[in-house]
Parts: sequence; C-alpha cells; structure tokens
Amino acid sequence: MLQAFRSALVIPELRRRILFTLFVLALYRLGNFIPTPGVDISKIRDFLGTQAGSALGLVNLFSGGNFEQFSIFALGIMPYITASIIMQLLVTVIPSLEKLQKEGPEGQKQIQQYTRIAGIALGAVQGLFLAVTFLESNAGAFLLPGWEPGFFFRFVVVVTQVAGIALLLWMAERITEYGIGNGTSMIIFAGIVASWLPQLGRTFGLVRTGEVNLIALLIFLAFVVVAFAFMAGVQQAERRIPVQYARKQVGRKVFGGQATYIPIKLNAAGVIPIVFAAAILQIPLFLTGVPAFQNSPIAQGIANFFNPRNASGLLIEVFLIVAFTYVYTAVQFDPRRISENLREYGGFIPGIRPGDPTKNFLEHIVSRLTLWGAIFLGVVAALPTIFQNVTGVTTLSYHFSGISLLIVVGVALDTLRQIESQLQMRNYEGFLSKGRLRGRTR
Repeated sequence: MLQAFRSALVIPELRRRILFTLFVLALYRLGNFIPTPGVDISKIRDFLGTQAGSALGLVNLFSGGNFEQFSIFALGIMPYITASIIMQLLVTVIPSLEKLQKEGPEGQKQIQQYTRIAGIALGAVQGLFLAVTFLESNAGAFLLPGWEPGFFFRFVVVVTQVAGIALLLWMAERITEYGIGNGTSMIIFAGIVASWLPQLGRTFGLVRTGEVNLIALLIFLAFVVVAFAFMAGVQQAERRIPVQYARKQVGRKVFGGQATYIPIKLNAAGVIPIVFAAAILQIPLFLTGVPAFQNSPIAQGIANFFNPRNASGLLIEVFLIVAFTYVYTAVQFDPRRISENLREYGGFIPGIRPGDPTKNFLEHIVSRLTLWGAIFLGVVAALPTIFQNVTGVTTLSYHFSGISLLIVVGVALDTLRQIESQLQMRNYEGFLSKGRLRGRTR
C-alpha cells in the first residue's frame, strides 16, 4: 500500500487530481468559518450540545459541524442528495423522465439539471423553515443584537443557504471532473471525517477528568475497527452469475462465444435506504425538536416515540430501511430488462432458458441477496445504540454511527478503486490488487 501511495504521487496527472481534490475540500472546510449574517453562533452551539441524537444533530453531523456554526454551508449538500434520491424514484414511474434517461448523455445531463434545481429549491424551503421555527423561536433567541425576526432576516438566511448549496454543487462537480472520486460523496465524506478528530479530542479530555472510563473507550474504538472491516467486506461482496454468449459467424469472422458474468452486489442499494429512512423518520423529530415546541408534552411524546435511540423508533427505522432496500434495489436492478438484453445479444445463463426463466432466476437471486443486504443495513443503523449500551460512551456513539461509518467505507473504497485503475493503466500495482508488480512505467 505504501508503494501504491508513492506511485500515485509520482504520476503527474494523478498527483494533480489528488492535490486538486484536497484543495477543493480545504475550501469547503474554510466555509465553516463564514457564518450566516445575524445568527448567534455561540447559542446555537450550546443548544446543539443537548441535541446530538435529534434531527438537528443529524444535519450537523452530515454538514461536518457547519450547522452548529450556521455557516454558509449549514445545510450541507443533503438537500441535493434528497432531491437526487427522489428523482431516481420518479424516473421509474414517470414515462417522460424514463424516456429522457434512455436518450444517453444528453438526457442524463437534462435530468441532472432538474435534480440541481430541485435540490436548490428544497434547500430554500429548509432554510426558510429553519429561519422561522428555529432561529426566530423564543423571541429570536438565536439572533445577534440589532437583528429582529421578520422578512428581512428570513430573506438573508434563505439567500445565504441557497448560495451555499449552489457553491457546494459547483465544488462537487469540479471534483468529479478534475479530481478523484465522486464530488458529492467526497464532500459528505469530508464533513463526517472532519467531525471525528474534535470529538476524539473532547472524549480523551473526559478520560483525563474521569468522566469517561478508559477501558470502555478502548472497547468502543475496537468496535469501530471491527465495524470498518466488516463493512468493507460486505460492500465488496457480490454474487457473480455466469453468462455465455453464442458464437455467430459472419463471412469468415466468428463473433461472440466469450464467457462473462453479471455481478450482483450483496448490498446493491448502498447507503441510500438508510439516508432515505432517516429523512422520513426525522420529519416528526425535526418538527418537534425546534425550541418552539420544547415545552409541549405532546410534541415531546411524539419525539420520544420516533427517536431511533428508543426501542419504538429503532424498530420503525429498521422496518423503513428494509422496505427502502427492496424498493431501491428494484429500481437499480431490473431482471426483465437484463433478460431481454441477454436474449437480444445472444447471451444466456448456463442451465437456464432465455426469456422468462432467466428473469425468474435473476429475481430469485436478487430477492435472496436483498434480504441479507437489508438485514446488514438494519444492523448498521442499530450500531449507535449498541455501542452506547455496551460501552457507555455517549460522546462518540453518534458521530461514529453506523451510517457515517458506512458512508466513509463506501466512499473510501470507490476512491481507492479509481486511483487503482489509474495506476494499473500505467502498469503500477494498485491498493486493492493481490498480484505482484509486473512492470515499470512506460
């Protein structure tokens, strides 16, 4: 691995891509120090210290601490992620969008533009909601002196957050085009990882004061390492369905006859079902978690029922994750379309007749793998509660939650694969390769 890192820095093009990605991520972290005008950051930070497990704490986690600073990136890139998930679901049910998707790169570009507009619009709605129900609550408790609740303050908040989301989308596209990895994923990755070091520092400070047991902390960190290894294995696990193509002779040339396979991942849906289930589940928590409803017994009862840290909320979250795993896998993997494509190009699965038997066989395989993938995601969602109950370390259990670990593992593996493909194109051994280095640079 050290040799692979050295090789990656030796190749000029790859080195430029890595440095460009780090530069853009540094600019993103710099935005953490540019606050939204009129917002009292110290009061928001104190309030969020008691809201680690709420919806606002989730927003702060994925924004890399930008929400507690209420910077120009307070909402992060999550509005765009939500819009992207919704758009992927709409493509399967709206014929005009499905037709647009089949038009190739131009159609994909148009759908991407629709997703950007929807993400920015969703961010504007969320910004307005936060300004009215959060920042202006309790007679403007989170406003700086000289600022008053009203239209002008709401306008400033909405414009600032919309500009921040648009800037983040531009940064993400630049990373995808000129850097390494998927830009959107890299920004979320940077936000999550950026919150780990401060939390570790605070936790070790509590160890010195005796508020946190050192043995419990070491057990918790061991759980995290084991979780990393387990998630990395599951993320790369796949079932390979062998496919054989019939030989065709055109004149004196023979085409086809090669053997290949259809890879079906154990966790084909990735982290999307967890994000979507969390977004649905956090709606009641979001509505009841703002200061305006802090003294309402009914609102607090609803919040406790849907809180994933309680048994009822955890069961609801796991159920939603399993349901969304099946839905999203069905969207991503269509056995009927694959069976039709195989028959059209002369391919077949050995021992399975083309047509409906192939479709039924693929549906059977996908349903079995999806069940285990859904169980895996449900366990991942329950990891924070398990960690907290076993070790008693509450300061890290939310920041090192299952969803954050899964995102970090997934993005890291995808980025390493991209770097590895660049290395192998130049006869270098990659990070994930098992063989020995066979050549030098050309």
